[in-house]
Amino acid sequence: MDGVPLPLSMRATAPWVVRHRLGIAPANAVMQRIGYDGTMPTPTAFQLHVQHLTHGPIHNLSHAWPPGVSWVCGDEGTGKTTLLRVLAGEVTPNAGTVHTPDGGVFWVNLHDPEHDETTVQACWDRLRARYPQWRDALQDELSHALDMDTHRHKRLFMLSTGSRRKVMVIAALASGATVTLLDQPFGGLDLPSVRVIKEVLREASTHASRAWIVADYTAPQDVPLASVLSLD
Repeated sequence: MDGVPLPLSMRATAPWVVRHRLGIAPANAVMQRIGYDGTMPTPTAFQLHVQHLTHGPIHNLSHAWPPGVSWVCGDEGTGKTTLLRVLAGEVTPNAGTVHTPDGGVFWVNLHDPEHDETTVQACWDRLRARYPQWRDALQDELSHALDMDTHRHKRLFMLSTGSRRKVMVIAALASGATVTLLDQPFGGLDLPSVRVIKEVLREASTHASRAWIVADYTAPQDVPLASVLSLD
């Protein structure tokens, strides 16, 4: 996507988007949005790893994730979502150990029917209460950029698959958690929305003390990645 100008409609709805080609760190205002304080961690400051992990389709996996944006790739049924759920502490692995850093792990699955009657705004309000570093400004900017402002009062069952996914993605990116887990964030989204999310991930890629782990079929070529784990 580098070298391709943003559509005029996207420039108008997302003026905060900043590109950082050639590994240049984002501007101060953008670093503040994603919570980057400009400091480098000590070698032992960030610990996110699994050792000899076995659960479902995953067998004896050992892997460590650095700060920044990382991708977990694999075909259907290879354990992408399973791994995220283990990292989130939602399921206990059959074998192996999981270590996550202080500061919280963000994970939510709003596709479950139990959320159908909850409004978009109520979802964000409930999640904000669980994550003390939640960034209201980034939530509002993403809501505007992803055309969700007019849907805030709607219950989730009223939304399209893509719009329901946007609710999760906006919450994840605004959470301020030390580790943010995103499961196939681009599914059902139009190209302008995908571009907005990738811009935020590009900004996040320079972060020195937080990690974003994205599970999807293939890794993108236009987002700087700290690591790529293939489960195929």
